[in-house]
Amino acid sequence: MTELNIGQKAPDFTAQTDGEGTFTLFEQKGQAVILYFYPKDDTPGCTKEACGFNDMLASFKKLDAQIVGVSKDSVAKHDKFKTKYGLNFTLVSDEDGSICEKYGTWVEKSMYGKKYMGIQRATFLIDEDGKIAHIWPNVKVKGHVDEVHEVLTNLRKKSGLKLSNQCATKNA
Repeated sequence: MTELNIGQKAPDFTAQTDGEGTFTLFEQKGQAVILYFYPKDDTPGCTKEACGFNDMLASFKKLDAQIVGVSKDSVAKHDKFKTKYGLNFTLVSDEDGSICEKYGTWVEKSMYGKKYMGIQRATFLIDEDGKIAHIWPNVKVKGHVDEVHEVLTNLRKKSGLKLSNQCATKNA
């Protein structure tokens, strides 16, 4: 599993998105990116998390941050998911798992004694310079979006709105 740390340059990637677009992380420099990894479109926890980010989208935009969700679902599934729930942010398709590998979110999981590989829910706050400003590993959906918003707000206040001035501590 890849170990990423605060202050480290975030791994770049280019991938297909919903609506047949493409997303390249390093083309987003100058704006913060909240990159969240989730297991599967249209499942209860993933839907709750996506709708939570969507409900607070305007507030995140005021903090000059964009939301980007990543799963191994296809572009077609992302399109259906976005339409069904009225999601207004980018969903990246990582069908080959390469982005999940780079971010250490493709891990061995266990359910009812059976082991399998899957996406570990995690969120990365990437600053304007493409560096990791905060990491939320092993995310629990309840309260997560509010916590991300609170951390982003506090970092913006401390740093005069530039996150790259605040890469000192890791949320364990």
